[in-house]
Amino acid sequence: MDTKEHWEQVYSKTDPDALSWFQLHADQSLRLIRDTGLPGTASIIDIGGGASMLVDDLLAHGYSHLSVLDLSAAAMASAQQRLGPLAQAVDWIEGDITAVQLPFQAYDLWHDRAVFHFLTTPAQRKAYVDAVLHAVKPGGHVIVATFAEDGPTQCSGLPVVRYSPDGLHAEFGTPFTLLRHEEEEHRTPRGGIQKFIYCYCRQDAP
Repeated sequence: MDTKEHWEQVYSKTDPDALSWFQLHADQSLRLIRDTGLPGTASIIDIGGGASMLVDDLLAHGYSHLSVLDLSAAAMASAQQRLGPLAQAVDWIEGDITAVQLPFQAYDLWHDRAVFHFLTTPAQRKAYVDAVLHAVKPGGHVIVATFAEDGPTQCSGLPVVRYSPDGLHAEFGTPFTLLRHEEEEHRTPRGGIQKFIYCYCRQDAP
């Protein structure tokens, strides 16, 4: 089974609010985004945000130029149904972040909670970073959250790579200035704890 088929099955067979990473409100992500000081007209892309509630929170706080990228059409369909007419205000992009062609320097802010740690090969991670460098405006903001060093070793039946803040920043390299990092103890719908780290960087490449 390829990766896309895996995620289509996950979202087709399980309600999003039963999945381990579900958050009714993406409070930490929303706070970090708002702390950047970007205006409501900023272009924001949420990577792997297909069924995430973050898009709801961003719309509710007045952000009007939003894109959501996900490998799973079923995940995005779930969010679109939930949002109703508001879904028309969002650019929905179905694709693999290691292969999709995003527009050049289109985004003021790149957000990813729980995609990057699924990239287990150096080639996948390089393709991801190359996508960030291509798609984010110079001086743009990059917020990426992964499982921490003491977080889960796999998720939804797939292996993951766990990171320290320095280790995650090292994957992105010198074009990115690490401005801040935070920890999160995420309580899953079943009551377990998943430990995350968030790294907030500025993309300084010309």
